[in-house]
Amino acid sequence: MAERIAVLLVSLALLAGCTGPVAGTAKPASLSDGDRARFREFYERLNKAGDEGASQQQRLLKETQHPDFRQKTCDLRGATVKVEPTWATLRTDADWAPPGEKAHPRGNVYVVAVTITLSRDGAVVGSQIGSLHVVHLDGQVYGFAPCLGG
Repeated sequence: MAERIAVLLVSLALLAGCTGPVAGTAKPASLSDGDRARFREFYERLNKAGDEGASQQQRLLKETQHPDFRQKTCDLRGATVKVEPTWATLRTDADWAPPGEKAHPRGNVYVVAVTITLSRDGAVVGSQIGSLHVVHLDGQVYGFAPCLGG
């Protein structure tokens, strides 16, 4: 069982747009207060939907999936995720492309360090620290829905 949980967490991290170290020098993102609020609201809505249940969170993940990658959403199979960003790490990532893609998504791509907690039926299954990518496009924040493997 522990091995299956580890596979699920690794798959979640990889397919959610998580990456290893990012080349270059980190510097704070220069965003307006309104844009910063949109990023915070994105994750607050995601976590609130998870608190309301797996189907609500799944629906929100589909709605907030980057428009160019809507066909690449996955079913979390009844699990929910809680994402806790470390806002001081938010920075641009102009060279990133989603796993398996060659093209950089439209919009301004940002990466932020996060703690992701996976739960099923109200019980925590596992937690992992990684990086997630989000995109600011046409005044909206979009993400890349996680997929569970295994």
